[in-house]
Amino acid sequence: MDPLEDVLALLGTRAHLSTGMSAGGSWAVRFEPPDGVKFNAVLRGRCFLGVEGLDAPISLAQGDCFLLTRPLVFTLFSDPLAVPVDAGPLWTAAGDGLPHVGDGADTLLVGGRFSFGDRARSLLLDGLPPVIHVPAETGEASAVRWALDQIDTELRGCAIGSTLAAEHLAVVMLIHVLRLHLAREPRAVSGWLAGLADPVVAAALRSMHARPAHPWTVAELARTGAVSRSTLAARFKDTVGLGPLDYLTRWRIELASRRLRDGGDTLATIAHAVGYGSESALSSAFKRITGSSPREYRRRSAGALLPEPSPGQASRAG
Repeated sequence: MDPLEDVLALLGTRAHLSTGMSAGGSWAVRFEPPDGVKFNAVLRGRCFLGVEGLDAPISLAQGDCFLLTRPLVFTLFSDPLAVPVDAGPLWTAAGDGLPHVGDGADTLLVGGRFSFGDRARSLLLDGLPPVIHVPAETGEASAVRWALDQIDTELRGCAIGSTLAAEHLAVVMLIHVLRLHLAREPRAVSGWLAGLADPVVAAALRSMHARPAHPWTVAELARTGAVSRSTLAARFKDTVGLGPLDYLTRWRIELASRRLRDGGDTLATIAHAVGYGSESALSSAFKRITGSSPREYRRRSAGALLPEPSPGQASRAG
């Protein structure tokens, strides 16, 4: 299995498209911190992106897109001297139409957000920088441009199922953006995402995700990358921040958590499925990582969040 695919599926990744925005002349629009991961793409024209905490604005040209991975205030603008208007009233006034700001319509943007399950921050988003910018001019961005063109076609055509098709295409775009970012700036990510950029670590990650219930040893994982135990252990810890078996324990607990949230399987069945020989072994590992027993977690999973593991927890896969 592919680790990125596994995590996006486990988090229930979904795209939600907005109506987009047209603008012209001198303009600026201020947006409140988004819920989830915000994305925008410039279909026509150009503008700037200013994000709370960033030293300088990012120039966006036609075909560019960006992901905002943190809940931060951001502003899209054509003129740094323009007084920003709030996005909320602008969208309310537009009703079912296309929000517009400024004079003319030389700039057109499409946007939306990605929503995830309640573990997205620790599993995915904390490993990414606050903003990922994909310029259209870079050669490797062709896949992103294809997805954007298809989204634009679906939204313009208004055919049967066009909204759903466009939302699925947006998830395709997200995968391509993450791929391109890993290839272009591997040092700008951390955690298991950083491991995907290291061929030795990535081989071990793929093996663990393909067979999470297998009783992996460091020596066996090292053979998947054709390196020694010590080399794998050092490179894995340096990139991911955990030892290989620590990571395996945490991934097993994530899989167990999903089964506890989404199904009615017994604890013994779940334990066997994720690599534990007994219910008690799963319960011990689950409580060590999350601070809760599996039964406690299942009881409150409808409305409560799973406690975040602390960096020092989980010394072994058991």
